[in-house]
Amino acid sequence: MKRTSTSESGWRGSPDLWVSAARDVFLASGIENVKIATLSKRLNLSRTSFYWFFSDREELLAALMNTWKDKNTGGIVRQSQAYADSLAEATLNVFDCWLDETLFDSKFEFAIRSWALQSAEIQQEVQAADAQRLEALTSMFERFGYDNKAADVHARTVYLVQIGYISMQAKEDLAVRMERIPEYIKTFTGTYPKKNEIERFHHRHGYVPQ
Repeated sequence: MKRTSTSESGWRGSPDLWVSAARDVFLASGIENVKIATLSKRLNLSRTSFYWFFSDREELLAALMNTWKDKNTGGIVRQSQAYADSLAEATLNVFDCWLDETLFDSKFEFAIRSWALQSAEIQQEVQAADAQRLEALTSMFERFGYDNKAADVHARTVYLVQIGYISMQAKEDLAVRMERIPEYIKTFTGTYPKKNEIERFHHRHGYVPQ
């Protein structure tokens, strides 16, 4: 990727701007429509501007994949490592990902997994991300006293349920999901979250129980 100064980037956009536009087109109409000409028209910038930052379309697609990994895999890893007094609270930290798009973008996740069905290379990237996420979740359970085998199974239960939600494009009213969360925590960890833990979780997501 080529470098540019701030003043120069005002004429051509920026790498982040091009990647953001690529993501928007990708989510709206699929990877086959992420084309340099399409993005140039969308951004009202010249094709020459694109080549200031990227050598070709493949480099842009690699940057798009890195954006997905940094956000979605990074989000799960960071949340699994966040401070918690109990396993229930640690699991609620991970659940933040499912409700906060700044931590984890479910639409982006679905689109990447759909792309992986068309590309063995992308499938390998997805499998590597799955392994990294599961490793982080396994470590979280181990941190609270589970042996490796039990931690692995519990981590898979948490993760695969959520990937199922995403793959099925399941929709839930926020109130319905919030009502279910204590039972999910009990299923995944063996204990219900404490009152103050669930209250903090509700507060983080702007939810007020009726």
